[in-house]
Amino acid sequence: MRFKKTLVGAATLGLLSITSIAWADYDGPSVNIRLAHTAPPGNHITGAYQKFADLVAEKSDNKIQVKVYPNAVLGSDRALVEGAQKGTMNIGVSSTPNLANFSGKFQVFDLPYITSPDKQDQLYESINPGGELYEYFEGVSNEIGLQPIMYAEYGYRNFVSADKPLTSADDLAGLKMRTTDSPVEVDVAKALGTNPAPIAWGEVYTALQQGTIDAQGNTFPHLAGAKHHEALKYAITSAHNYGMQVAMANKDWWDSLDPQVQDIINEAALEAVTYQREVLYPENEEAARKVFEEVGITIHEATPEEIERFKELTKPVFDKYSAELPDELVQMVLDTQK
Repeated sequence: MRFKKTLVGAATLGLLSITSIAWADYDGPSVNIRLAHTAPPGNHITGAYQKFADLVAEKSDNKIQVKVYPNAVLGSDRALVEGAQKGTMNIGVSSTPNLANFSGKFQVFDLPYITSPDKQDQLYESINPGGELYEYFEGVSNEIGLQPIMYAEYGYRNFVSADKPLTSADDLAGLKMRTTDSPVEVDVAKALGTNPAPIAWGEVYTALQQGTIDAQGNTFPHLAGAKHHEALKYAITSAHNYGMQVAMANKDWWDSLDPQVQDIINEAALEAVTYQREVLYPENEEAARKVFEEVGITIHEATPEEIERFKELTKPVFDKYSAELPDELVQMVLDTQK
């Protein structure tokens, strides 16, 4: 279930050089852009959006500048997207679960096991510009005053525990499981026999130390970045949920931009997210695993048969929430997994 680290392919490098040459004589307007996200320093999400800012400057001969505000300095995911809607923020970044607060259709990505790590290339193809999912969610976003700019990787969440060994889905039964307020996540926790405890992210470390919770589900890079490994002993690569960190621009502001500026932003976004997926995320994942191993956390690599047990237990949750979403949207995501 591990992502394999790969180098940026020749095609990607060719794209980088071609677009750089194409914009060497940029003569469009100067624009200053504010972009804010919640990821901390050193995280692959932070690296992706800084790469985006660097590429925008490079392609425009420094006439277009993106000022990046990381680490939630301008507020939470929800606050940043609300700012983008109102026009007080050019581009706000939010996780896909939090985007469900703005349109329930984003909840499709919360469904347990609707995607899997071994089918990522197909998912990327659909969510990249020109793909079916991209066009679908562009329409959804436009209806609520937003324009998608970049679907940055968040990654696959895995279950971890403070004291109990995890070698199967059944091992989670009885644990006090931290969740977000997401109804899907709470119901997944119940389906696995745990006792869900919705707790704000900033309070999770203390809750682990004090025994208020025994377990949680998140990406290894996110856990290591928050130093949660200091209070953990076991992990299983359940890969039960996939998320993205989506950059959303104010739609009116976007429409007011010169077409040359839009083109540069779109090109930079695709190159930056490709670099993140192929280089930054795998590097961050490997670094997090190394930290886990150094502190003695036992990582159980779930077998295909063990993943099937997770799917079996959480299938009622999938069925319940997929029934609340448009059939064509659910099918569109499932089609990327063939």
